Amino acid sequence: MLEGVRVVEIAGIGPGPFCGMHLADLGADVICVEREGATVRTAVQRGKRSVVADLKTPAGRELVLRLVESADALIEGMRPGAMERLGLGSAECHAVNPRLVYGRITGWGQSGPLAQTAGHDNNYVALSGALYFTGTPNEAPTAPLSLLGDVAGGALYLAIGLLAGILRARASGKGTVVDAAMVDGSAHMLHLLLGSQRKGMTGQERGGNLHDSSHFFATYRCADGEFITLGAIEPPFYRELLERLGLQDDPAFADQWDRSRWPALKDRMGGLVARRTRAEWAALLEGTDACFAPVLSPADAAGHPHNRARGTFFTADGMLQAAPAPRFGQGAVRPGPVPAAGEHTEAVLAALRRGIVPWG
Repeated sequence: MLEGVRVVEIAGIGPGPFCGMHLADLGADVICVEREGATVRTAVQRGKRSVVADLKTPAGRELVLRLVESADALIEGMRPGAMERLGLGSAECHAVNPRLVYGRITGWGQSGPLAQTAGHDNNYVALSGALYFTGTPNEAPTAPLSLLGDVAGGALYLAIGLLAGILRARASGKGTVVDAAMVDGSAHMLHLLLGSQRKGMTGQERGGNLHDSSHFFATYRCADGEFITLGAIEPPFYRELLERLGLQDDPAFADQWDRSRWPALKDRMGGLVARRTRAEWAALLEGTDACFAPVLSPADAAGHPHNRARGTFFTADGMLQAAPAPRFGQGAVRPGPVPAAGEHTEAVLAALRRGIVPWG
């Protein structure tokens, strides 16, 4: 889908490489400029071409600017001002390519009192309000790995911003700077939650809410120590859940939205779930409208029949990987391999020396 889109990625950690991988998965030509000795290879490098350069040297700076001349976008994830100190800031890059979409991904953003402060995913989603409702009333909020800030609030918002900028540049000839901050993206994702507050489904505090206290939207431990999830919010789904559990005639469960009864009903539901294994619950509830799913590790998820049928996971380059998403009608697409660090340096430099655009 993104064939013909050219991206220069300045190697970093977290959301920048993920964004580059996502664009490469969708067909973009991504050249990643890495440091010498970058030996750790993961799936976020897949489908890209790798060149090595020291950006603190004139040769390294020149390489990036030569690539930028014919690129659609650049991705960088350094602290604000770092690329400028290297002579590779947006002004320098736009001087050689006014159509360039210059993508900047940080936690706090390019401006504001915290812009120069160190931080990580959990800090950004804490400040945005996105962490507040995770967990239960009696526990400290737990950050969901790096998914909420780095990936959802960062990398994916950067990808959308880059694509929007490229569309604008192709129509107007004018590039732009994309300031993708994880604190902004994770705040923007709160709108479904804010909407649920307006509907009365979620309060202003953690506890007593649909997502953290109800018996019908929860995670439960099974007899074998594994876990399952239930999410039967809508009345027809709730009725089906009760019927399959044999609770349809129990008056205690009749009023789904009597919040005063939720703690006791959640205890009862937990005790009921604890009598069977995860596999037994899957046999009873999976594939029904009771809104059920087992809690699986990535390795177990790869073997689940639904994911196998869709080709959601595969193994390549010695590691478990997930297929590109979303899909565009032809099913799951197999992405390109993970390159060795600097695998394409000589070919790219040779093309530049000959005056050839090193893309495609």
